[in-house]
Amino acid sequence: MSKEIQNSKPAFRKLRGYAFDPITSLDLDTAEINQMVYKIPWEEKLLPGPEGEYVKVVDRDPASNAVYKPVNLNNPGILASDGLTPSETNPQFHQQMVYAVVMTTIKNFEKALGRRVMWSPVQKISADKKLHYEFVKKLLIFPHALRDQNAYYSPERKALLFGYYNATPTDAGVFLPGGTVYSCLSHDIVAHETTHALLDGMYSRFMETTHPDIAGFHEGFSDLVALLQHFMYPEIVKNQIKKVRGQLDTENMLSKLAVEFGQSTGEYRSLRDAIGITDDKNKWVKAEPKTTDYENNLECHDRGALLVSAVFDAFIAIYKNRTADLVRLATGGTGIVPLGEIHPDLVGRLADEASKAASHVLSMCVRALDYCPPVDLNYGDYLRALITADKELVANDEHHYRIAFINAFRKRGIFPEGVPNLSVDTLCYNALELEDDKKEVTSKISKFLRGFKERLAYKTKREDIFNETQTFIRGDREAGSPGLHSYIFNNEGFANSARQFENITGLIFSDEYKEFGIETSRTYKKGPSVEIHSLRIHNRTGPNGNIQNQIIMTLAQRCKVAVSDDQHGNKTFERYRRSKAHEEGESMIFRGGCTLIFDLDDLTLRHSITKPIFDMKHAKRGGKNRLKYNLKRMQMQYRCQNGDLVEKIGIAASMNTTEPFASIHQSNTPIL
Repeated sequence: MSKEIQNSKPAFRKLRGYAFDPITSLDLDTAEINQMVYKIPWEEKLLPGPEGEYVKVVDRDPASNAVYKPVNLNNPGILASDGLTPSETNPQFHQQMVYAVVMTTIKNFEKALGRRVMWSPVQKISADKKLHYEFVKKLLIFPHALRDQNAYYSPERKALLFGYYNATPTDAGVFLPGGTVYSCLSHDIVAHETTHALLDGMYSRFMETTHPDIAGFHEGFSDLVALLQHFMYPEIVKNQIKKVRGQLDTENMLSKLAVEFGQSTGEYRSLRDAIGITDDKNKWVKAEPKTTDYENNLECHDRGALLVSAVFDAFIAIYKNRTADLVRLATGGTGIVPLGEIHPDLVGRLADEASKAASHVLSMCVRALDYCPPVDLNYGDYLRALITADKELVANDEHHYRIAFINAFRKRGIFPEGVPNLSVDTLCYNALELEDDKKEVTSKISKFLRGFKERLAYKTKREDIFNETQTFIRGDREAGSPGLHSYIFNNEGFANSARQFENITGLIFSDEYKEFGIETSRTYKKGPSVEIHSLRIHNRTGPNGNIQNQIIMTLAQRCKVAVSDDQHGNKTFERYRRSKAHEEGESMIFRGGCTLIFDLDDLTLRHSITKPIFDMKHAKRGGKNRLKYNLKRMQMQYRCQNGDLVEKIGIAASMNTTEPFASIHQSNTPIL
């Protein structure tokens, strides 16, 4: 036997688990598909817990004052059996289940993004009062963290906490009254909470409720990941395709979230459904979108459901387009499927197309995150990010994915701002056409960023990638090399290019920052404070072999603004003067941000996706030195955090706490 064969290791670790949740195994129609085998990327140094490179499962149960023995997934007996047998009463299986689903979700994100994922870092203030970030090695997972109808991601503890509770079903024939329900055994709940953590790792400012869509996006996007992962499991898809005779826009398990939780907490239905609702008479009804949906649904879970329904609607349209020829062949050209079971071969082909479409849609949704602004995201921004990210990677949209998304958002009244019409070309962020003076500024930065890619060329460990990135941004004093922040904002020549960079990013770098209350940096006292929020390498290969060789840099800036009432009682905003009168009055923090996408091949800035901190022309309207203004974005932020939208959104205030999702997911609100 050769040495190569002896030293080879498996590509996957196979672990049994629930496809949905334990109650699905009690239904004859779904019992055969609910127990499945997850294929997890093999971790050579997986410790008992399980504890691997990304996560550490810690099974302490404070409510019962118990500590459960950690499962060892390297045990030969467990390995040979594809993991422990699914069980509601075995804590070690609970540990296995959360690990399997969390790692599956991480794998899907990394596949779409084309890079290693990071957890949100810990912010620390050093002895010299400078802000720096510390790498978070592992996301902690507590399968039995609390006795409550709750589960949530904790950005403070960098942990997922899952609750358990006694069931109180409406119908005792559906669920055992008083029986114990474990949220950690629900694929949907685990995938949902993991997605919250992954989003926070990319955009920590999405925790700040500056728009009704922010909290809704966190909830809706997390639901989407859980739903679309249902289609990754072939036998489940085949079972449901057979049951609904290929028509995925009718009631089916693939479109439902957290069935067990919904039925065990006094509902007739699953917690959420992407395509329909179950009324009080236990009758399922397909939901029909209205162009007023976006305007009227402000509560965060309703807002999230709106995003889910739009994306799932697009997926259904894509699925129908991909399978139209199969249906024509199977029906003799009529397109009408006859009564009775459809042929097994047709079931298999339809299931394959559904899985492919879902995989593509999930990748599109995750890839789009790189094209979002780092602050104040709304659904219109996200639609534009979806279209741009897909068009840049996939030139030939033969199945009309992009049109399906545009139509689905349009039907719900989601219209991006600042576009003349709803077409692929107008929604896509076009490559920047910069004037010569701006080209010179961005070309210098692009050259500097090439050094960043070279430093990461042979880095594979997540911690090494994180540390190298932070050093590149801050600089290396011992080596005497300037960091990216210093190179851009603190060099002698920046004063001459500040106006150009201001026009490109929408942030404020010229001397006018003094008139607008923009804070000076803790480190660079000469100018405004600006945060390099993230720096990421963007290397993806499209289906035609086209390679994207890019670096994504996100910037954020803040200012303090005084709030007052005008003569009509409307809120107005003005520059914040550090006077006693203003200190006693009301004020707020307002943020601007920008996502810059640099092309390293031709040393150009390809995209600048901005959320301007101020509309300078609007701010100065009425006189050069008259700084009172009434801006739409600032009005929205004030209403979200202090005004009439707080109650309608439902969780605006809680999103600004250290444990925002604990508040969103309280037992008197939906668990997800």
